[in-house]
Order: sequence, then C-alpha cells, then structure tokens
Amino acid sequence: MDDVSTTTVILVRHGQTAWNREDRFRGRANIPLDETGMVQAEAAAHYILAHWFPKAVYCSPLLRARQTAEKIAQPLHLHERVHPGLLDIDYGAWEGFTPDDLRDQGWGKALEAWYMQPHDAPIPGGEMLQAVRLRAMGALGEIVERHCGETVVIVAHTVVNRLILLGILGLGNERFWHLGQDTCAINVIEFDGKFYKLLKMNDNCYLADIAV
Repeated sequence: MDDVSTTTVILVRHGQTAWNREDRFRGRANIPLDETGMVQAEAAAHYILAHWFPKAVYCSPLLRARQTAEKIAQPLHLHERVHPGLLDIDYGAWEGFTPDDLRDQGWGKALEAWYMQPHDAPIPGGEMLQAVRLRAMGALGEIVERHCGETVVIVAHTVVNRLILLGILGLGNERFWHLGQDTCAINVIEFDGKFYKLLKMNDNCYLADIAV
C-alpha cells in the first residue's frame, strides 16, 4: 500500500526496436518496437503488476514508448497518457544514422565531442542536453504533483531517463554517460514532497530469459 506522503515513480525505458539493435540515432523517429521489444514490454507489465499498484501510466508521444506504456497499462485497466515533455532528444542531422555512418560523412569531430563532453556538444540541427533535461524534469514535476501519495509509471527514452536520474541526484549533464539505461530497464524513484530518492536504477534482471 502506498505511503500517503510519498509518491513512487516507476521510470521505464521503452522496449527494443530494430534501430536499437543497429545502434542508430533514434531521436524523434517514430519507429515501433520489434518482436523482442514487445516481449520485453509484456514482461515489464507482469513485473510491475506483481510489485506495485500504479494509478496512472505516462509516456512519450513516440510510438516505441506508447507501445511499451500500452502493454503496462492494459493489465492495470488504465490508458496510457502522453506527455510531450517526455519526448526523446532531437538528433537533428544525425537521426537514422549509425556512428560509423556519421564518421564516414565527416561528423567525426562532432561525434567525439558528443561522447567525451555531452553537456557541451551541439548536435547539428538538434537539441542540447540541458534543453531536454529542463522539459523532462518539468514533466516529472507535473506528474508527481498530480499524483501525490500514489504510484505512477513513466515510459520514456534512454536520454530522457538518464537526464531525469541526473536531475534527481543533483548531478551535472557531464555525467550523462556514467549511467546505464538498457531497453525496458526499470528505475524506481520516491518523492516525499521535498526530495527525490533513487531506490533502483537500470534494473533489467526480470528480462534475463528474453533473447535480444
């Protein structure tokens, strides 16, 4: 049973897509889950139902997040709620390409900056991490305020989730690559009205029997 003064957020990354397997920059591309991703989403639904009683399921507007959220919401007899603040980063000119593609096209220096100094790296035609962090933390704040004392699920993306986790821990965006966020991984956050507490991060043990 939920503590009346504590809000629990189950932060989930969407399941696997074909572009995850190919290591393509996904961003705003509206790509679906692949077969493995659908199985992962169903497993996440079973795991969440076995441990919590969420009152709402929120997600990014993008298909891969909506499909994951729908699988989680169905056994709870809920409908997923789209929140625009959870939208993935805009990768601009990089969207749809692999790192090797970008190096071949002359983006090697910019790509190195993205991996070495992500907080300062401008993505050509895309977003900076700080812009994504501001809207993602805004979305989190709206959701916890709306569901004070309840448990909610949020389904988003690796970039969005990492920035939310950095935000609640008070860490800078230069730590972006220091956090893991695998497909359909689960993070558990509590909010007592003043402070966030991270209880679990990048938990994918429940997916151990699913081949990727």
